[in-house]
Order: sequence, then structure tokens, then C-alpha cells
Amino acid sequence: MSKSVHQRQVVVRRADRPGDLGWVVMAHGELYDRQFGWNTDFEALVARIVADYAARHSPAAEAGWIAETDGERAGCVFLVAGDRPQVARVRVLLVAPAARGLGLGTRLVERSLTFAREAGYRRVTLWTTDDLVSARRIYEHFGFALVDEEPCHSFGHDLVGQTWALDLHDRAAEG
Repeated sequence: MSKSVHQRQVVVRRADRPGDLGWVVMAHGELYDRQFGWNTDFEALVARIVADYAARHSPAAEAGWIAETDGERAGCVFLVAGDRPQVARVRVLLVAPAARGLGLGTRLVERSLTFAREAGYRRVTLWTTDDLVSARRIYEHFGFALVDEEPCHSFGHDLVGQTWALDLHDRAAEG
């Protein structure tokens, strides 16, 4: 007897539909509480990032994406302008547990880096914590390098904050 295996439909699209931005905040709050016990300070940080994006992003220089599996939101990432010219930041990368193993994180980061190159950025940075191992593997895959780390007390825990960076012109020359 042959069993039919359902092939999941995966789509990565712009985060431009009603509910997308609220989902990003909610998903981060709930997931990071469940997985790491992080408090609402983290959800508030994500809410500020999303609110800033919603209020003032430039579509030519900043974008957000939602990954869907079978029509349901399952992941997200934003690329926003950094503090210096020609520097962008990857923000709020998330893949829901039920959608892990489908390559969504890689697809989301790849989409953001493609956008960064097309928008004329020369460097992309991001901040994370050392306990987010799966995300770090994705960043390393694309050539991000650890440029700074320091202990911090955030989201109700003692963590090690890390800054990672990728020079886009170096990767373009290699590829």
C-alpha cells in the first residue's frame, strides 16, 4: 500500500498584507517565550522594529518578507537601513517550529541579501545572541563573520550579544 506524501507549498513574499506586521510581533513574542523563556522586553523590541519599519521605511531601500507554508505564515525577515550609509541590517529572522527543516530561514536571508545588493548596500550587519545556533549557521552559510560579542542582560536572561557582518562586494567577487 502506497502512502501519499504531502509536498508542502512554500512561498516567500513581501510582508505587505494586513496582519503580516502584527504576526511578526506576535510570533516572536510567543516563540521566544516558549523556546527560551524570554520576557516581554523582547516582544517590545520586535514591536519597535516593526513599528519603525511600518512608519517610515523606504520601499527602495528596505523590505520585509513573509515565508508561508501551505498558505500559513511560517517565517519572516526584514532588511532595513543601518546607522551608516551603504550599510543595511537584517532584522527579526524567524522560522516557526512546524516549518523548520524546509530551508525557509536560508530562503529568507537569501532574499534579503539579494535585495540588499540590488538596493546598493555594500555591507549587511545583524545582532543576535550566541544561543540562537540555527540562525547563526544560516548567517555563516552566507559568509557573515562575527565582529563583536559581549555579555548582556536582556529579555530576562544573561546572554552573549553578537554582531555579525557581511561585506557584499567580497561575496559578489567570489560568486
